[in-house]
Amino acid sequence: MGLQFSISGGQIDGARDYQEDAFLITHLTDKDGGSSCLVIVADGMGGHAAGNVASNMAVQAFNNHFSSHYPTEKIPKVLKQSINKANNAITETVKETPALEGMGCTMVSALFENGKMWRISVGDSHLYLLRDRQLVKQNADHSYGGYLDRLAAEGKPVESGPVLSRNMLMSGLTGDEIPDIDCPNTPVELQAGDRIIICSDGLDTLSAGKIIRFSGKSPTPKECSQALLKAVDEADVPRQDNTTIVVIDVVEKEEQAAAEIVQEKSPAIREQPQPVQQPAPITVRERPIEQRPLKINVGVVLGIVGFALVASAALTYFLFNPIQVTVRTASPTIKPVETIEVERAPVTEPEVSLPKHPEATTPAPTEPPETLESEQRASEDIAMVEQPVKPEPVVDVAKAFRDAFGGGGFGPEMIPIPGGTFEMGSPSTSVNFDERPRHEVHVRPFAMSKYETTGAEYNQFARATRRPTIKSPGDKFPATFVSWHDANAYAKWLSKMTGENYRLPSEAEWEYAASGRQTTPYWWGFDTEEVDAYCFGCTSEMAPRQPTTVGRFKANQFGLYDTAGNVSEWVEDCHHPNYEEAPADGKVWSGGDCSLRIARGGAYTSPPPSLRSAKRDQFDPNSPYDFIGIRLVRDIY
Repeated sequence: MGLQFSISGGQIDGARDYQEDAFLITHLTDKDGGSSCLVIVADGMGGHAAGNVASNMAVQAFNNHFSSHYPTEKIPKVLKQSINKANNAITETVKETPALEGMGCTMVSALFENGKMWRISVGDSHLYLLRDRQLVKQNADHSYGGYLDRLAAEGKPVESGPVLSRNMLMSGLTGDEIPDIDCPNTPVELQAGDRIIICSDGLDTLSAGKIIRFSGKSPTPKECSQALLKAVDEADVPRQDNTTIVVIDVVEKEEQAAAEIVQEKSPAIREQPQPVQQPAPITVRERPIEQRPLKINVGVVLGIVGFALVASAALTYFLFNPIQVTVRTASPTIKPVETIEVERAPVTEPEVSLPKHPEATTPAPTEPPETLESEQRASEDIAMVEQPVKPEPVVDVAKAFRDAFGGGGFGPEMIPIPGGTFEMGSPSTSVNFDERPRHEVHVRPFAMSKYETTGAEYNQFARATRRPTIKSPGDKFPATFVSWHDANAYAKWLSKMTGENYRLPSEAEWEYAASGRQTTPYWWGFDTEEVDAYCFGCTSEMAPRQPTTVGRFKANQFGLYDTAGNVSEWVEDCHHPNYEEAPADGKVWSGGDCSLRIARGGAYTSPPPSLRSAKRDQFDPNSPYDFIGIRLVRDIY
């Protein structure tokens, strides 16, 4: 007999007109092959648009980092790294878009693994354990009221001042240094019959007694979350905050494989379209929240003497108007900012059951934003190998060449890529279903451009064909704002100028070349911390809302630069939802939905997990994007 987790969640808007909350439930696999689960709830602040961006971005960044580093023996360390990644995502976005200054969110997350619960939180959202009709808050309250309560519990009661509100946050994810993180080094040992409630502070409308009473009348997590949300709504409190609730029941059952579950994604955080049934529920919803003061210097409050300064800061913040912004969508994988247009979904999501020790069978995922993303995990492969393989050159880059134009001039620098056989796509354990099934492909030799097509190279074609030129920060920056049709026309022009056959690569050719003939998720190995690329969340310093110069980072084993990050690259293929019946000869896959074309390689707007060689995205071929460019191939056989 083992422990099984049954999970369900939902949210309401309350008296607000917008959603700023985001919540996510992700199925993971522990080191023993058993099922575990990560739950994240974030509560946005800073105005309805900015708070929405902050909460969804933070959830995405947290989930991407944790999922790509799980399973791990150092869960508290990875939880802290993940929450710092979420905070850094806000930092970089505010640098890029100053109009979002002041946005932030609270966050509470819990990992359920092997009958244990690991947790981390920042802010005033809640994690409750209901056991034997006793409701006990597990995480710290980083509001001013929580601070006063802790002082009172220590025998040092302090009266709240006339200006300082009890709900004033003293720690949160705002892009600045996080003042206080609650993350114990030891987990909570769970028992059959336990019920965990993870929620935003909108649930504060109900007393502990009411929460216990409504929970006692609800035999399942789904019924419990519905009952609590209904009770909050019916309380009809003026200015009722939005409320998000995720309920987890711990029950004792025979060990069995994890059941298939239905996944629902918010349109604000999306990847590829996925099948309806998923191996893990990923639910991200958004909501507006009353603008709240940002973090207060804890030392000032602790000293009490600085009340006047804190009060002044709080009053100054309250004088600001809520931020109302509309931001251009950056990428459909993970986006630093984007226009928020939310279609309301039902309050609840399907209830799911996740067993602790699935031994009978291993569930076959049937499954995206960006994502998560979704890039919910970088890849199942990442966690399965501890030591990355050191990349070694596999081609003589000295053989690079440039074709001469008939009337003078030269084409782009090209690298000969030797033919070979490789495994295309992701393994059957991957949650990225559009990258499955993994299949063997034989690729004939071809040449590929050493660098992404630069703005100077593209504008030479544009002027020669009397097309509109593109703006570029400099001659060495990649060409962007080029549609798929623009890229295809550029290839045909090069063919005419050189007498050789230039074209967009097939998906198979692109993945083979970008991987550098490595079997690791990235051409440099498995590590997402030391990324050899220019991306959102990478270690490199980013310029505001633009790519960097081509060739700035290391080349892969074939001598190709920027196959991961900087800008994504159009390929020839139309969109297919997965690799069922995909060709094995490496050529362009005919058919499919040609109203969408594939782009590969991730971009400066993408997080590290989206830089995997197998990652796919699809876009409108008629639209130019600021994060998609061109890399061409040339036939050499």
